[in-house]
Amino acid sequence: MNHKVTSESPIGIFDSGIGGLTVVKAIQAALPSERIIYFGDTARVPYGPKSQITIRKYASDDIAILMRYQPKMIIVACNTVSALALDVVEKACGNIPVIGVLKAGAELAVQATKNNRIGVIGTQATVCSNAYACAINQLNPEIQVVSKACPLFVPLAEEGFIDHAATKLIAREYLSEIRDQGIDTLVLGCTHYPILRKVIEETIGHGIRIIDSAEAVAFRTKKLLTESELLNSNLKSCIPHLLVSDLPQKFSLLYQLFMSSELPDVELVEV
Repeated sequence: MNHKVTSESPIGIFDSGIGGLTVVKAIQAALPSERIIYFGDTARVPYGPKSQITIRKYASDDIAILMRYQPKMIIVACNTVSALALDVVEKACGNIPVIGVLKAGAELAVQATKNNRIGVIGTQATVCSNAYACAINQLNPEIQVVSKACPLFVPLAEEGFIDHAATKLIAREYLSEIRDQGIDTLVLGCTHYPILRKVIEETIGHGIRIIDSAEAVAFRTKKLLTESELLNSNLKSCIPHLLVSDLPQKFSLLYQLFMSSELPDVELVEV
């Protein structure tokens, strides 16, 4: 797929649902004048409990939607897809650069740890794939990685249960085990999790460095666009164009909640 890419071309970002908005927020903070096309596959969220075959099919559908907008780069804002289907995305994108959240998060965690013990929380699919441990150990084989699947965090985030008693209860259930493993760094290995960051931080306790891969992705995006001379030189900031496969009103409300912004422009598309 070789379309003409200019600095005015948009950045395409996709996720299973609202989680990828954490990446949108970080990109907007780092690169306010970039055009962003975001697709949240709200009809089929969550991806984490699904099989690899299904996840790979979804990734292929998602990327087809974004490619219609002729993006200059693609950000896979879904750790599950980053772990199990990055090659599907790269193949569909041809010569357009692809950044996956998983690798960016792993790099940041390796830089951050002092005692070489890193915790990773993610969806069932991400944790079972062992992709984080592999990415981290490729960078530093000495590091011990402790992983824990936290499948209920995604629906809690999708409901906007940011500071809810139920979220605190489930966080304790999931994180008590990992808390006792002597980690000094915890990777939020799912883009939905920063939405629940406050509860996760309170539960895991102070002194543990939290890695939000959204920030790492924004840094890599800026670097990549600068090197390829594709930074948008326009000075006015753009509102992202949001696409969803279901429930645009709900998405719009959650967007306002997380992004603390006015009513966004949300378009319903078919997958």
